[in-house]
Amino acid sequence: MFFITAAVLSMVKFNQQSYRPFTAPWWVWLVLCGVSLSGAVGVKFVGLFIIFLVGLNTISDLSLLLGDLNLSLMDVSKHFLARVVGLILIPLFLYVTIFAVHFVVLNKSGPGDGFFSSAFQSRLIGNNLHNVSIPEYLAYGSTITAKNLRIAGGYLHSHWHLYPEGVGAKQQQVTAYLHKDNNNLWLVRKPEENDSESRTPVLVRHGDIIRLEHKETTRNLHTHLHEAPLTKKHFQVTGYGTNGTGDSNDLWRVEVCGGQKGDLVKVLRSKVRFLHKATGCVLYSSGKTLPKWGWEQVEVTCSPYLKESPSSQWNIEDHFNPKLPNISLSVLKPNFLEILLESHIVMIRGNSGLKPKDNEMNSKPWHWPINYQGLRFSGVNETEYRVYLLGNPVVWWINLVTLGLYVIMVAVASVAIRRGLSLNQNSLEHSQVLKRGGGLLLLGWLLHYLPFYTMGRVLYYHHYFPAMLFSSMLTGVTLDILFKSSDLLLQPIYSDRLKVAGWLLLQFSILYSFYLFHPLSYGMMGPLAHESGSAMAGLKWMDSWDF
Repeated sequence: MFFITAAVLSMVKFNQQSYRPFTAPWWVWLVLCGVSLSGAVGVKFVGLFIIFLVGLNTISDLSLLLGDLNLSLMDVSKHFLARVVGLILIPLFLYVTIFAVHFVVLNKSGPGDGFFSSAFQSRLIGNNLHNVSIPEYLAYGSTITAKNLRIAGGYLHSHWHLYPEGVGAKQQQVTAYLHKDNNNLWLVRKPEENDSESRTPVLVRHGDIIRLEHKETTRNLHTHLHEAPLTKKHFQVTGYGTNGTGDSNDLWRVEVCGGQKGDLVKVLRSKVRFLHKATGCVLYSSGKTLPKWGWEQVEVTCSPYLKESPSSQWNIEDHFNPKLPNISLSVLKPNFLEILLESHIVMIRGNSGLKPKDNEMNSKPWHWPINYQGLRFSGVNETEYRVYLLGNPVVWWINLVTLGLYVIMVAVASVAIRRGLSLNQNSLEHSQVLKRGGGLLLLGWLLHYLPFYTMGRVLYYHHYFPAMLFSSMLTGVTLDILFKSSDLLLQPIYSDRLKVAGWLLLQFSILYSFYLFHPLSYGMMGPLAHESGSAMAGLKWMDSWDF
């Protein structure tokens, strides 16, 4: 919010320097606007909306310059290049530089490693892939983890829980899990026998038929013609059998992408596909999040569509086999641009994958402008601090009323000018401020509010705060012009008194509302809100407020 406001201020100040282009103040405000944009999007992706606002303002500005016949095409080109430098190149440089520092400082392993590719993990100190020394080639009898090559595709995973009634066959769930876990471990078996006691390890080659036995539950990776839980045109993947004994639907053909029959499967470096022998489908991570019964893990299916894609490609990451020699693998560590791109894809997919959980308070965009419902942060009884996020009702509702008032005032001013009514200089200036300044703020509110109606992710009350900034600034502009325009109807002495009385009433209302509702922010103790002795007694003005 700080950087969004700084970007708006810098943009307005830059616009005010239009009469003296390429001077020091002109450059200062242009660069500060660019710096603020990089800060806004660097803190939170919602900062993209302020980039759209500044971008639209810049396009409008350049179109006016292009239509100015007093400027040569060379002059217009200089203006264009200056804005490219100030509003694109400098913000991009700062944004990338911040991430460069981020990757240098945060270089250790953590619980979220599994969201990233094996190559990304290999650069993290403390990760089991950092300076790894493991068997180089996959063999029967090995214990492995298989990681999907789709960004945030997850590890092939199973657990004791079964698919619920009505979701395919009621067999053991197989999912993709984004965290490292013992339930990600699988044993590589020959189709016909338990070969764990074989003295000489036999290496797995391109085209071999294998069986994958889940180490924890001893059930085999299995698929059949039941439809998948979420991706209905794919087949369900399950864990089936007992102690490695199952049926012919447990057999998979290993294919090294780009390989030929007989090629060895290289740990970490080979892209591998698992094709089901009976149905011909390919093991696939859809990227879709399963419901509560699937522990909100990622759906694994068997896809009948055999086109190669990261979702159907896997690499062997962990590899344990005491009968094979360990070697130090020279894993090709990704370069900075690859790391930067992968981290952003993971963030974007993780953000869009945030779905409301059962019984979770989910906020809707239409709730926000009317202050329909707040968000409980902490505390449920008399002995705990109870904190509840709710907008100041006076501010919120004045902003809501002012949105409609602004539209009416712009319409009246436009009709008055179009009809040729005689207006004094002040009234004409007020009309221009209302249209241009107010219009810019209204556009900022729309850009920071309307996109949330298109989002499928879980939304919270705080997502409205950037839009609230613009709504509050628009209220300031609208009420300022309204009070100043009172001299059109009243004598100067009464007009001045009305302005003072209006501002005093507004400020008093805001401060008194803060005084009434401040216990929500600072934490309530003692009697609950519906009890007579509570600090919030009688202040539940809307039934939807649940403090």
